[in-house]
Amino acid sequence: MKSTPKGMRLHIGLFGRRNVGKSSLLNALTRQNVSIVSNVAGTTTDAVEKPMELLPIGPVLFIDTAGIDDVGALGEMRVQKTRQVFDRTDIGLIVAEAGRWDDFEEAILVELQQRKIPVVVVFNKIDIEKPDSGHLAQLEKREVPCVVTAAEKGEGVLDLREALIRTVPEEFINPPSIVGDLVPSGEMAVLVVPIDMEAPKGRLILPQVQSIRDILDNDAYCMVVKERELRDALDRLKRPPALVVTDSQAFLKVAGDTPDEVLMTSFSILFARFKGDLSEYVRGTMAIENLLPGDRILIAESCSHHPIGEDIGRVKIPRWLQQYVGGKLEFVHVQGHDFPEDLSSYKLVINCGSCMWNRREVLSRIMRCQEAGVPCSNYGLTIAYSLGIFERALRPFPAAEDIYREMAPALCNPAD
Repeated sequence: MKSTPKGMRLHIGLFGRRNVGKSSLLNALTRQNVSIVSNVAGTTTDAVEKPMELLPIGPVLFIDTAGIDDVGALGEMRVQKTRQVFDRTDIGLIVAEAGRWDDFEEAILVELQQRKIPVVVVFNKIDIEKPDSGHLAQLEKREVPCVVTAAEKGEGVLDLREALIRTVPEEFINPPSIVGDLVPSGEMAVLVVPIDMEAPKGRLILPQVQSIRDILDNDAYCMVVKERELRDALDRLKRPPALVVTDSQAFLKVAGDTPDEVLMTSFSILFARFKGDLSEYVRGTMAIENLLPGDRILIAESCSHHPIGEDIGRVKIPRWLQQYVGGKLEFVHVQGHDFPEDLSSYKLVINCGSCMWNRREVLSRIMRCQEAGVPCSNYGLTIAYSLGIFERALRPFPAAEDIYREMAPALCNPAD
């Protein structure tokens, strides 16, 4: 349970005014003193995360937010951090004091519903005041599940757990496959894993590990090789593999060593489908064709790391894009959950593979790009396009390949 990555957990965000008992509720749910509880409003200054196993759901991540009715300069910083939690919330818990439901709580509910995030309303502190029957009736009429609790006394916590179980999104109960659906049972996938300066010592990175597990779960085989050994490995096989998957940085060499009749893609493109919206990413990637020297590009990395050597986001992608465009581009980098409020100055947003994020946060960023009218891509798709192997990398995904063919400039499809 403790080793389950955050990106694979159901994210449950707690929202509400200051001092309504969010921290007490989280402590009661987790049966631990995760958050500091105080009668002083604003005690929780930043989001507090607690991973746990919530049966029968499985691994979850509770996020206790600072109250978003805060005031002052420090309060505004807390509010901004809380707003970021909306982007990665799979289920929203709106915590209100029993008997109080005003425009503030309504605004949170509307925000969550507009994002199509399932909601459970919790009226807390019923040991002090009884919930208003009118508020309960109105929310029930709108099909918003409600629970009443006295968190500090542990009352109603079991009801809340049951409400959470009933509200879990279908895609979490039956998650999409990473790669298993592309490799039939009994067939083989070859995974190409370069070992360079940025490869973690003594282990594989998360997308590689998760892909191996997904292949095994689907009763298929996998072979793991470095890029230098790929051609020899393929020659030793009695029949061609169903799929070759490579780290995007080795795309050109792997494309050259993999027979054209064998399907080939990258881990990052697999995760574009698994964590985001591959079709929308394909549309966004096509905007590279219209980039001009001087255009501004945002590169968003989900994890914070110290760039070394030929860093993929800081060195290689900028170099390959500028070679394709034929001139210098302006690159801006952000890390973690930071993301600009105003995207209007950018001609393209490039997300990393997002293996450390949950799917909700990736889709939230794609949605924000759509609202701003800014194309959105990811590392693997951007690299494939810049290196001229975009269509081949999309071949395992017929629907995405069709989008490319429909949008491709006339020079790419002279027969059309």
